[in-house]
Amino acid sequence: MKTNNRFEQIRRSEHKPRPRPSYLSIWRALAAMLAIFLCLPGAAHSQSPELSMREFSSAQIKKGVRTIGLGGDGASQGNYGLVWKDANTAIADYGQTNFDNGNEFRFEAVGVTSPPLWNDLAIYVIGVTQDTNNVNFQVSSPGLGPGKVNLVGTGRNDGIFSKIAMPLGHGVSAGILLSHEVSSFDGVSQSGQAVHYETEWRPSGGAGIAWQVNPQFLVGTRVILNSDLERRTDPAGVTEGIAQSQEYRLGASYSPWTGGLFDYGGTRLHKVNAVNGTDITINAPTYGFEQAFLERRFVVRLGRDEHSSTFGFSLKSPPFNIDVAYVEDMGLDRVGDVFGQRSHSLVMTLTWDFDQSHLAH
Repeated sequence: MKTNNRFEQIRRSEHKPRPRPSYLSIWRALAAMLAIFLCLPGAAHSQSPELSMREFSSAQIKKGVRTIGLGGDGASQGNYGLVWKDANTAIADYGQTNFDNGNEFRFEAVGVTSPPLWNDLAIYVIGVTQDTNNVNFQVSSPGLGPGKVNLVGTGRNDGIFSKIAMPLGHGVSAGILLSHEVSSFDGVSQSGQAVHYETEWRPSGGAGIAWQVNPQFLVGTRVILNSDLERRTDPAGVTEGIAQSQEYRLGASYSPWTGGLFDYGGTRLHKVNAVNGTDITINAPTYGFEQAFLERRFVVRLGRDEHSSTFGFSLKSPPFNIDVAYVEDMGLDRVGDVFGQRSHSLVMTLTWDFDQSHLAH
């Protein structure tokens, strides 16, 4: 009888429900990962002008205006895996970055997200074009002499991006990014020497996974892998090589009360440029807060994206939604002083929900 009781105890212990980890333990684990993530060595340097200008357009398009105003943590609310939640929408974007020295970068973009497809899968496609005024910038180029040289010129960037995402069950969503982007920049020195930069597309993209633990708590991670064949032409001749970047993001958001949201994450960026002979690593935190009012018809938000302060708001009048974000010194760690010391950026998005079922609400 004792033996049977012993077997019964073992059987019951094997079927006893295991305690679920507390939210505090999840936060502690996330904080530990971020601490390791951000304490790795890092440095900030500039890169080629045609690649640097992407920080003012396509790099922002990939995150979304809400995420920009919330501190730029694309691993949580801007995760690629959550695109399926935006099914049946179309957007129009405009952005402008102005430096204190008069340099100006501007872009326009249009995109559309499909209706829900197989298992709620959705496909999002957006095209963006960017140009400049006559920009004053500094670069180092062998054909112009030693050190950095002041140039005046213009640049252009064109890209098309597609995100494909779907829910996988149990609060988990996954998505991928496919990218096609080409850029160019022309400059002339005071002595009349010209430099031309251009890129040719190489396979690039990214992926994201998000886990909605419960209605209040979301965690996620995201990676972007970009590759370009870069070509620089100056009086010394033509130099070309591969420019690669690897960007990793980890983050989480928590809603402690109705309409309130705290967001925290970290970014690790590694860039290698064969033409410039540079190898750069940047580690930085991102964090933000937003508060919604009037059933999300009005939302305000602010945050910190690496070393750039952010602010934003949203206005909703179904079927339309307007998102606006302001960023001070956008991409400062990534661009350096190529175009100037201080900048102010404004990005706006108009979203149209063309799902007829929403029009009655």
